[in-house]
Amino acid sequence: MNSANRKTVLIVDDTPDNITLLSNLLKDKYNTKVATSGATALQIVATSKVDLILLDIMMPDVDGIETCRRLKADPVSAAIPVVFLTAKSQQEDEALARSVGAVDFLRKPLNPDLLFARVAAYLK
Repeated sequence: MNSANRKTVLIVDDTPDNITLLSNLLKDKYNTKVATSGATALQIVATSKVDLILLDIMMPDVDGIETCRRLKADPVSAAIPVVFLTAKSQQEDEALARSVGAVDFLRKPLNPDLLFARVAAYLK
């Protein structure tokens, strides 16, 4: 599939190794964009087409929870599915993520097969 017909996944994480891992996992099937902060992610979504957002919770400045709140409050980005990827493992963390509009919550370290399945499901 040529890149013009591919879905675009925005990867938002402040850890370069995580960005590299996710980009490498997804690059064969999807276009990827990268943001290293919530503020940058909001700028990218405001200025370009994004079909799915993979969002880390723990980031400096604007964390993932606040980023998701802002995305869901904006009519331009409210319908974009947000999947949290996080090292946080408490049920309260998952409940909070879902309460701000996330469609899913995947724990790190990631299972690549689970990641592929979820990304494909939300991009259908």
